[in-house]
Amino acid sequence: MHIKKLKVRPQKNKTVSVCGPELASMLGCWAATNDVQSVGACAAHAQTLFACMRTTPFKGKQHRPTINYHLARLGKNLK
Repeated sequence: MHIKKLKVRPQKNKTVSVCGPELASMLGCWAATNDVQSVGACAAHAQTLFACMRTTPFKGKQHRPTINYHLARLGKNLK
C-alpha cells in the first residue's frame, strides 16, 4: 500500500474576542476625548473593560492535534 504525500490539515477555528466591545468603546473614548489615562470621561469605559477581563475565564494554551506528526511517522511504514 502506497499513499503519496499523506497529510491532514485540521480545521481552523476562529477565536472569539470576549471583551472586544468593551475594548472598542474604551479606545473610541480615548480617540474622542484624548483621555489616555482614563481619569476623566473614559473612566467608566476602563472600569467595564477591567471588570470583563477579571470575570472572563482564561482558557490557556489550546491543545494542538498531533495527527500530522503521527501520519508522517506512520507514512514511512506504508511505502
